[in-house]
Amino acid sequence: MIRETIKSAQVQAMKAGDKDRLAAVRLILAKLKDRDIELRTASSVPDDDTIVVEVLQRMVKQRRESIDMFKSGGREELAAKEQAELDVIESFLPAQMTEEETKAAIESIKAEVGAASVKDMGKVMAVLKERHGSVVDMSKASGLVKAALS
Repeated sequence: MIRETIKSAQVQAMKAGDKDRLAAVRLILAKLKDRDIELRTASSVPDDDTIVVEVLQRMVKQRRESIDMFKSGGREELAAKEQAELDVIESFLPAQMTEEETKAAIESIKAEVGAASVKDMGKVMAVLKERHGSVVDMSKASGLVKAALS
């Protein structure tokens, strides 16, 4: 479903003559094609939306890291270009959970698995990723889980 949305966004960007958005959408489709090729030899393949969300989240993480590096290097024009790509990529991701919703999910998982210390962080993170991986920024969730367990 997300893949079809991305493909239709490509057509709309072509018709509108929006070159920047078209370039970003084509970049997303290229990454998805690469991932599809990787999965050809996999024994079990997750559903399509899961694959798309994983690819998009990886791209978001890369763009955020690039933006930080460009800003620290004084390259604001490159940071702005990356930010524009980031905005397009994020537009295709499902709505992310708020920090309060994430904390509530962490607390319920913590109680469910009986986590009591930071040693149990892996258990909580595994269940969190399994249940909410597509709608939670796992890098932020890691800090929240650590705070909840300490």
